[in-house]
Amino acid sequence: MDADNKPIEQHPLGFFLPANTHLLMLGSFPPPKARWSMNFYYPNIQNDMWRILGLLFHADKDYFLATKKTFSEEKAKNFCLKNGVGIGDTAMEVIRQKDNASDKFLEVVKPLNPEEILNRIPECKAIVVTGQKAMETLLSVLPEMEEPKVGTYTEFELSGRTLRLYRMPSSSRAYPKPLEEKAEVYRKMFTELGML
Repeated sequence: MDADNKPIEQHPLGFFLPANTHLLMLGSFPPPKARWSMNFYYPNIQNDMWRILGLLFHADKDYFLATKKTFSEEKAKNFCLKNGVGIGDTAMEVIRQKDNASDKFLEVVKPLNPEEILNRIPECKAIVVTGQKAMETLLSVLPEMEEPKVGTYTEFELSGRTLRLYRMPSSSRAYPKPLEEKAEVYRKMFTELGML
C-alpha cells in the first residue's frame, strides 16, 4: 500500500511470448478483473484490439468473439502463436488511483525490463505500443530516442539489436476514431513488417 492506502497491483498475466515472436505488442496494464471477458490480454469487451485484428487477418471484426459479451481466449492465443505476435504490458506493478480501466489514473510503480523480455524472443524485430501511457512507460526504460508519431515508427538499438518502435492508435473506445480507421493504421504496420 502507498501513503494514500491504494494497493499496489501486480500484473495478473505473464508475458505471452511465442518462440517465433516477430512483433511484441505492449499495452499499459489490464483493466480491473470485473471488466474481463477472458483470461488474456485486451480482455475488456469494450476494447477493440481483437476486432481490429479480426478485421485485418480474417476480414471479420467479430472473428475473435466467443459470445456477444466474451472474446475467445483460444482464438486469441492461436492468432499470436500462428502469426508470431508476443503480447504483454509496459507496467508490471501499478497503483490504480481510481477503480477503472483508464490509463490516466494509473501510476506505474514498476515498469517492464525490456532487455530481459527481448532476450526471450530473439526473432523479434519490432515493438508496438497501443496507447500514450504505454509509450511513456516504455520510453522511460529505453535508450533516449524520438517518440514516434501515431502510425509511424522509430528505430532504436538495444542489446546489440536494431528494432522498430511503432506507435499505434489506442484500441480503447475512449480514443474517438472509427474501428475501420484504426484498423487501416494497423494494416500499414503489419504490411511493413511482412505479416499481412
